[in-house]
Amino acid sequence: MSHLVLISHGTFCEHLKQSTEMIMGPQETIHTVALLPEEGPAEFQTKLQAVLDNLDDYVVLCDLAGGTPSNVAAKMLMTGASFELYSGMNMPMVISFINGEMIGSKANLVADAREGITFINDLLAAADDDEDE
Repeated sequence: MSHLVLISHGTFCEHLKQSTEMIMGPQETIHTVALLPEEGPAEFQTKLQAVLDNLDDYVVLCDLAGGTPSNVAAKMLMTGASFELYSGMNMPMVISFINGEMIGSKANLVADAREGITFINDLLAAADDDEDE
């Protein structure tokens, strides 16, 4: 079974995991590594490496491309590590990953993240238009 590692500025990754678990139940294969305000890239890399050292097969989701968590993980890739790294993590991506693991298929995390973005006002307007007909 693949593991999912969520990395972010601050504790966003921890709260995303907690929120996802409200919907999907406890997730033993999801790990978090938070970059705290008092930490720099070196400290974050040490924390991330400690988590990754205990995993064989994993995917990493980060909050923001170009930020310290993403840059540290990308540097690991450029120096020989082998894992998938995605930025822009959100709850639809995490749920998609979990569902894919449950049914034994690889999720399309980018497409699922995009599909999770909806302008609700447009949906409501369309529903209202349907009622008027």
